[in-house]
Amino acid sequence: MPDGTIAAHDEHHGRHHPALQHHFQDLDQQHEASTLGMWLFLVTEVMFFGGLILAYTLYRIWYPVAWALGSEELNIYMGGFNTIVLIGSSLTMALAVRSAQTGAQRATVGWLVLTIALGLTFLVVKFFEYKEKFETGHVPGPNFHFLRGGVESPESPHVQIFFSLYFALTGVHALHMIIGVGLMSVIATMAYRKRFSPEWYTPVELGGLYWHFVDIVWIFLFPLLYLVDRSHHIV
Repeated sequence: MPDGTIAAHDEHHGRHHPALQHHFQDLDQQHEASTLGMWLFLVTEVMFFGGLILAYTLYRIWYPVAWALGSEELNIYMGGFNTIVLIGSSLTMALAVRSAQTGAQRATVGWLVLTIALGLTFLVVKFFEYKEKFETGHVPGPNFHFLRGGVESPESPHVQIFFSLYFALTGVHALHMIIGVGLMSVIATMAYRKRFSPEWYTPVELGGLYWHFVDIVWIFLFPLLYLVDRSHHIV
């Protein structure tokens, strides 16, 4: 094969692309390996959250009254607003990936920045929701108290378990959101420096997979924590 043909063949397969790592034959192989790695990582995340949700479900079966009482104490308006925020962020993330695929670099940066802004909005709302729980004494620990009619409820110990799992689930989710905001900030910086093109946009796509996963987890947590047991109104 003539040298010119070899060079053209190598360039076609991305051998000279600056993003291509030396242990991959071409960008397509690198993209497939990276995508597989991300999906395997997300599987471990599903198992992690699945364990917490299973614990929540078992205790809910054992203490249904306490779970109804605890759910009624959650701020459904803040939770509902955050749900809308995250659904919106999934849309902006998808648009960022699409912009990267088509080479629209300014649009990619814009959609990523908007995604980051929505993620920060979620965290700010969650901060005020947590602040409300500290003020009402609903944080598990020695100072926890749960009053009904001005006196400590007999269900207080079980309600404390509810709030323990509430903080575990939403706290770990918020940590994932913080990590996601950090990742999106790095990717947005790369996009601003014109690192992506229709030939290579893997970080944007994989960042999008992670972001969508975090959003989907909240889609499960919101009804599980805020809505399901609220329907079992306790007088």
